Amino acid sequence: MNEHNHPATPTDDDPTLVLLTVEEAARRLRIGRTTCYSLIRTGELESIPVGHLRRVPVDAPANYVARRRTAQRVA
Repeated sequence: MNEHNHPATPTDDDPTLVLLTVEEAARRLRIGRTTCYSLIRTGELESIPVGHLRRVPVDAPANYVARRRTAQRVA
């Protein structure tokens, strides 16, 4: 419970998470939700379907940044 007596909700910095929502991945990348969906649609950001939901593996945002950094150094 939090200080307002509401059940605590998991946060995107919870070390036990394996999958992130698109919104959580966007927050980690400090980008908008629409931009995050665009990166998923083009395959730049890894995601998987879970039923009717779209989830991003917890290591995918860091992998995306690492690839971008490598590509920028080569260019």
